[in-house]
Amino acid sequence: MARNSSHPVRMCIVCRERTEQSALIRLQCREGNLEPYIGMGRSFYLCFACVEHKKTSGQLARHCKSNTPVMLMNRLKEIVVNDG
Repeated sequence: MARNSSHPVRMCIVCRERTEQSALIRLQCREGNLEPYIGMGRSFYLCFACVEHKKTSGQLARHCKSNTPVMLMNRLKEIVVNDG
């Protein structure tokens, strides 16, 4: 990734790779539920390669302060199918 790029660069919460923002999924947690970003509040990014990664459920649970990683992964898959 070129540092002189005019496009914003963000980091995936799972693999920690830095990628152009447009190539990442932007998510947020609202009341412990995983949701697509709606334009306000804190958010985080996930690359498409990490959707099925074994560490993803733990990172989502950490970011959402939730102890239900299975529900978060199911919601992530819904978001990817519907919005991706």
